[in-house]
Amino acid sequence: MAVKESKFSRRKIALLGLLIVGIFIGFLIYLEQIALLYVFATLGLVALLVVVGFADLENVGREKAEVFTVEEK
Repeated sequence: MAVKESKFSRRKIALLGLLIVGIFIGFLIYLEQIALLYVFATLGLVALLVVVGFADLENVGREKAEVFTVEEK
C-alpha cells in the first residue's frame, strides 16, 4: 500500500501550535490574568521535567556507535 502523505508537514504543524500558544498567552496578558500564566508555566515545566525524567538517555546513539565500531574493524 502506498503511504498517504499529509497536507501539512511536521514543521508546519509545530509552527501552527506555537502560533496558537502565542495567541493564548497574548490573550491572557491582555486580560491581565498573570496568575493563570504562572499556573500554566508551572504545569509546562512539570511536564517537561517528567518527559526528561522518563527519557531513556542511556541508550541514545548506542546503535550508531556500534555500527561505527563494527565498520572500523
